[in-house]
Amino acid sequence: MADDLDEKADIPEVDAYSLELKKKILEAFEVFDHESNQTCDVREVGTIVRSLGCCPTEAELNDMIQAMEEEEPTGFIRFERFEPVMLTTLSERRYRAADEDTLIKAFEVLDATKNDCLSIEEITKLMTEHGEAFSKEELDEMLSAAVDPDKGNIQYREYVSMMVVEEK
Repeated sequence: MADDLDEKADIPEVDAYSLELKKKILEAFEVFDHESNQTCDVREVGTIVRSLGCCPTEAELNDMIQAMEEEEPTGFIRFERFEPVMLTTLSERRYRAADEDTLIKAFEVLDATKNDCLSIEEITKLMTEHGEAFSKEELDEMLSAAVDPDKGNIQYREYVSMMVVEEK
């Protein structure tokens, strides 16, 4: 038994890190494995990926899903196909969220009046007409969190501090 402990103490840090990642991946996946059969609905993969701290675009998420799907897609993702993709993604620190300074600088570029806020109309136009357009549901969800109820606009410094993902 003491020999077993000595062997475990000799496990390289990288392996311990991988084991910790595997545990996090399994725990996140299990939340959406409603049938307890090591599968989840393909439509929930984005939620799982984001719960693990990754922020891929929809195109990047679709690429990840393609890598996870069976040759003949079934609408479900098996854990044995999900885990290696996520292990690589997390190990390589792909799709990390932007830091607070970067996000504030991005908002400052959009803030023509330089008063640290954007109107609902401005942000709606930007989020639906440029880049990877938000759906109405995504926009509504963002606005519900972003709009200052007292001022009726987006005080983006406050909003950014709310939405920044802390590195663990």
